[in-house]
Amino acid sequence: MALPDLDLPRKLTYDDYVLLPEDGQRHEILDGEHYVTPAPFIRHQRISSKLHNRLGPFIEENRLGELFAAPADVVLSRHDVVQPDLLFISNARAAIITEQNVQGAPDLVIEILSKRTRRRDEGIKLERYEQLGVGECWLFDPDRRGTRVYRRDGDRLVLVAALSAGAGDVLTTPLLPGLVIRLSEVLS
Repeated sequence: MALPDLDLPRKLTYDDYVLLPEDGQRHEILDGEHYVTPAPFIRHQRISSKLHNRLGPFIEENRLGELFAAPADVVLSRHDVVQPDLLFISNARAAIITEQNVQGAPDLVIEILSKRTRRRDEGIKLERYEQLGVGECWLFDPDRRGTRVYRRDGDRLVLVAALSAGAGDVLTTPLLPGLVIRLSEVLS
């Protein structure tokens, strides 16, 4: 007996994603669902620039891999295409970088939270990062002047640090030995 055509919604794929119009907004697909976010505010861009200016030279000087800033497509799975604010791919995993996009989970993704993206970044996006193999995730929170660091432990991303600019905290990671980022300099 044939099953009835239930007209179920289908999950979007990267093939659908590339057909989206270039409209100046950030498009992502998370677990097959389309999300759109307008261009970030200036405060967000300042933080992104400061992070890029600190991470980029460190990564290059130490020949650790490559750092990319949004917009850069990361195809985590057939139904997951994201554009983290910043992402790092180590030399050991450089094969996932293609001319078109990144094909797989980055070693590190960095998201800068905003009122428009907070629920998604802390919710489904973090869940997808966890499920699809991202090694480490930093969530920068300009409103709270802090950062939460999630690091892979087996098949989970575990919160390993909740840092505060007000407390004078610094951000370090085993992915980038010797890197020290003073939160007060980034979240000023």
